[in-house]
Amino acid sequence: MVSISLQAARPAIVAVGRWLDGRGWAPATAGNYSVRLDDGNFAVTVSGKHKGRLTEEDVMVVGADGRSLDGKRPSAETALHLQIYRLFPDIGAVLHSHSPSAVGLTRALSGRDGWTIRGQELLKAYPGITTHDTEITLPIVDNSQDMQVIEDAIAPRLIEAAVPPAYLIRSHGLYGWGRDMAEAERVIEATEWLIEAERAERLFRQELPA
Repeated sequence: MVSISLQAARPAIVAVGRWLDGRGWAPATAGNYSVRLDDGNFAVTVSGKHKGRLTEEDVMVVGADGRSLDGKRPSAETALHLQIYRLFPDIGAVLHSHSPSAVGLTRALSGRDGWTIRGQELLKAYPGITTHDTEITLPIVDNSQDMQVIEDAIAPRLIEAAVPPAYLIRSHGLYGWGRDMAEAERVIEATEWLIEAERAERLFRQELPA
């Protein structure tokens, strides 16, 4: 398990917010980020802040039950972060991005409960994968304003064997996680790239002569 101090978590979360915003994956006030702290609590982004303009004061602390420990209001989706930490004790960071491509893919796959990626070299960016000659399926669950509904929908998928460290919420965005912030960033970046590669392949198949 990787955990860090609140003093280290705050600048790390501010930096990842600026990075995701710079990629166009954190529009308006969308997205939320968290880190496991070395005291057993969790640093999370506060509710309603633009993620490209976060300050260290916009990073708060919640307990394992999601209760605010410093009087600030956490993101509504904090429960989804805590679900991942409970299920995966070795995970140290969770990130949630809102790219248009991730949202568009889930809408294009209407009625599907997963997106399968095969044969891509960048699959090796996921922990434990050492070859392109494989496939993974990222779960897709429907969106809801009730976080318990999403928790219940994704829970059985997260305990499947060899589950990838990411899932998609339809019309909403992408969750990705890792042992530390760097690994979580790598999962998000690789998944977003793979979504773009899928889109490019489909376009080329339409445009190029057979």
